[in-house]
Amino acid sequence: MHYIGLVLNTQKPMALEVARRLLSWAPKADVAFLAPSHESSVLGISEVSEDEWRNLVKFAVVIGGDGTFLRAARYVLEWGIPLYGINAGRLGFLASGDPDEAERDIVSILQEKASVEERHTVRGTIIRGDRVVHELYALNDLVVTKGAFARLIFLEIEVNGHLLSFMPADGLILSSPTGSTAYALSAGGPIVPPHLSTMVLAPICAHTLYARPVVVGEHDVVTITPKGDHREIFLTQDGQLGYELLPGDRVEVSISPDKYVRILTLPERDYYYLLRHKFQWGQSYSEGSEE
Repeated sequence: MHYIGLVLNTQKPMALEVARRLLSWAPKADVAFLAPSHESSVLGISEVSEDEWRNLVKFAVVIGGDGTFLRAARYVLEWGIPLYGINAGRLGFLASGDPDEAERDIVSILQEKASVEERHTVRGTIIRGDRVVHELYALNDLVVTKGAFARLIFLEIEVNGHLLSFMPADGLILSSPTGSTAYALSAGGPIVPPHLSTMVLAPICAHTLYARPVVVGEHDVVTITPKGDHREIFLTQDGQLGYELLPGDRVEVSISPDKYVRILTLPERDYYYLLRHKFQWGQSYSEGSEE
């Protein structure tokens, strides 16, 4: 019996449809799907404890969009369980599998035809006075951002203790290579292949003509210190969790040397295929024209 984790967005009808289809198929394939408590209750299957789930599953199938994949990545980060995403969302860079081919893909993984990529995470610490009040990891990005009011915030940015910029802006994105195709891309950042050990710093609506994205190395530490007494500044983790920054706080961010998210990749759906497919690169004029 192969024990496979199952994490899904229970708000998406397509994700529920694929999950129920897989549950019906599982006995014929000698597979047992184990889901966390919320998914178990929605799907009507037996619940297992978190410890049982993490100890038994060989890998986990994530059904939803990239947001669901990011949630699953936090869930398995300490245990190194590989994740395979099936896209029931929109773009789907992380959850890249085709829902119609889910069973075939799982068989390929069980037959060890998939490779495992270790994706770097971004590590952030919030320092208040002389103590660390939060330590967090993100697969895509950490973002220092303003709150609801349309006011600029002023950020002092240092790299390895050297002043890089004093920037009035809406915020700053600190992205892993994986996150370079997410929020950082929409802020004008470069696309960075996931095997590189770099971090992208992408300003958000900087109030200066000269603010540009910057790439730093795997051993560099970026320190962001909000200036002034602005009370609505937050550090967000993969766009899903937020931590308030108080006046005088500083945030230190770097590529984590030892925390990875393991992602399963099938040969026919590698990173460069995803770039071509998701961004529709490489289409000939005749393919893209209406004539």
